[in-house]
Amino acid sequence: MFKKKGFGLFLLLFSLMLVLAACGSSDDTEESDNASEGEEKTSDSSYEVEHAMGTAEIPETPEKVVILTNEGTEALLAMGVKPVGAVQSWLGDPWYDHISEDMEGVEVVGTESDINLEAIAGLKPDLIIGNKQRQEKWFDQLNKIAPTVFAEELRGDWKINFELYSKALNKEEKGQEVLSAFDERIESLKSDLEEQEKLDTKVSVVRFLPGSSRIYYKDSFSGVILEQIGLARPESQDKPEFAEEVTKERIPDMDGDVLFYFTYETGDGEGNSTEEEWTNDKLWNNLEVVQEGNVHEVSDAIWNTAGGVMAANQMVDELEQYLLEEK
Repeated sequence: MFKKKGFGLFLLLFSLMLVLAACGSSDDTEESDNASEGEEKTSDSSYEVEHAMGTAEIPETPEKVVILTNEGTEALLAMGVKPVGAVQSWLGDPWYDHISEDMEGVEVVGTESDINLEAIAGLKPDLIIGNKQRQEKWFDQLNKIAPTVFAEELRGDWKINFELYSKALNKEEKGQEVLSAFDERIESLKSDLEEQEKLDTKVSVVRFLPGSSRIYYKDSFSGVILEQIGLARPESQDKPEFAEEVTKERIPDMDGDVLFYFTYETGDGEGNSTEEEWTNDKLWNNLEVVQEGNVHEVSDAIWNTAGGVMAANQMVDELEQYLLEEK
């Protein structure tokens, strides 16, 4: 009797040990799987971006982004990212007309040249995107608020910075879609111009500012787009440079087959005053392009100041409007 009870107790204890061992093994495996999943998640979500000030380590795809340049604002919007904070537009109150609807509710954090660090910190961003040329002196302070990525400079070729922004946002695929769509538009316009034998049209670009006037060359925002299309420039403007401030004696250099001009007017009337003075000058009215009625006033924001992908697309719209004959 005792032996049977003892043997039964032994079997019970032995079975219990087997169950506990199995549970332990299962827990260890589950913990190991969970750890692996956690490590994989961290590896997939964190990424590094090389930029003008070094390398930024970004823990995960950012959801709250502060952008410190006008062209950068357009890049974010084009990739489907609405910033929580942005520097105000150079023209508009506080945004350019062509982005104002998309920017509703976004907090202003200063200007490109004078950012508001307190406002930026208050937004608790996951990522800050700025520009070395504009904001180098604030980089260390910004980087303490959130991982910060800086482009090297502002330039006519907006695509260079755009590609950096797409990496910073962890949206390279979306960024490439945006660039490809723009390039397709350029090729379509180029094809239409060739079909109508207008690709050799010499395009002149002029800007009026408070107290001064400029001729814009090939390394400007508008110049880069005209170059990509393949449109010609007047010989005096066929330069790999940004722009040149000129006196009225240089008005003859503004001639071309078609002339586009834009005026930087902030509301005090000074830009418009320069425009009126120059366009009423005898030399201006003696230009062949003026006499033939091929002069078009266009938006300063779209053709120059905004400098981003959304403005670039609108500039293409206007080139189609003014250069192509209706089919």
